[in-house]
Amino acid sequence: MKRSLIDVTDLTVAEIEALIATALDIIADPGRYAHVCDGKKLATLFFEPSTRTRLSFEAAMYELGGHVLSVPGSAVSSAAKGESVADTAKIVSCYADIIAMRHPRDGAALVAAENASIPVINAGDGGHCHPTQTLTDLLTIRREKDRLDGLTLGLCGDLKYGRTVHSLINAMSRYAGTRFVLISPDELQVPGYVYQHLDEAGIPYEVTADLEGALPRLDVLYMTRIQRERFEDAAEYERLKDSYVLTPDKMRLGKPDMIVLHPLPRVNEISVAVDADPRAAYFRQALNGKYIRMALILKLLREAAADLPRRERPDAVTGRHVCRNARCISAVEQELPQVFYPLPGGGCRCKYCESDA
Repeated sequence: MKRSLIDVTDLTVAEIEALIATALDIIADPGRYAHVCDGKKLATLFFEPSTRTRLSFEAAMYELGGHVLSVPGSAVSSAAKGESVADTAKIVSCYADIIAMRHPRDGAALVAAENASIPVINAGDGGHCHPTQTLTDLLTIRREKDRLDGLTLGLCGDLKYGRTVHSLINAMSRYAGTRFVLISPDELQVPGYVYQHLDEAGIPYEVTADLEGALPRLDVLYMTRIQRERFEDAAEYERLKDSYVLTPDKMRLGKPDMIVLHPLPRVNEISVAVDADPRAAYFRQALNGKYIRMALILKLLREAAADLPRRERPDAVTGRHVCRNARCISAVEQELPQVFYPLPGGGCRCKYCESDA
């Protein structure tokens, strides 16, 4: 199996820094990279709606000189006929050199990577994680703040289902001096495994529902939308959807050099009037997504050509538990075994979606 990117922690800090360096070089000299992927094909398998992520992957491949094979959605793919993720990955490996996949099921990208014979990039798997958005965030923070260490990050909104938040916490936890302020309603706090990760790593964090109270001490404010598509109860979504709205008045509470990020799309959680504030970096962030995905595609294709193996994951236990997460890929994938990693303090965690058993 080829090296893939399923979670941002699949990359070492040194590899992240190298990707950022490549992206900065692409920005400085795009012509140098215009033909490095001549003859190569990227397959974009997007089984959920997407604008920025999908277009940035496709633009990235075209600007590297490659080609794109596109599946416009599950309704017009063999997934509508019941084809498994594993079989889809095996088939697409016959036609392309690399896959970027988005899927509504937590852990689907890992199943694809374990069955593909080409690299797989996780472009978002349910509410689990979104590593290329995190790489986009890291490049943006580096360009805006000139560093990734010693920062206080405020993460606001849907922290329970916000896969971009989970990935960003994993990545920024590895930089010295990072502090997190987790701003959400009680119902949308980060999952338990995220708190456990922060506690085990000794990363300082604060949990609050008060955006205005947190703003004065933030270096980075990361806004997220309340995601209608993740709620099984429509009434709960309606009750929580307007929990936070960032306005120019609230921006006055922030530091002069604070930056505002958002993975987009926004609905109403950032007023359009904030766009004129120079601290609003979310559209610059979207552009950075193309550059970092160019760097990542290039890295994985070069490693595939060199036949470098993928990094092995820890030993897991099969068949003793059943994942309780109804959104996990193990709930629907044909003959997929239930696999769990044992936890140091007892218990275990699903290999695919990271939910505790």
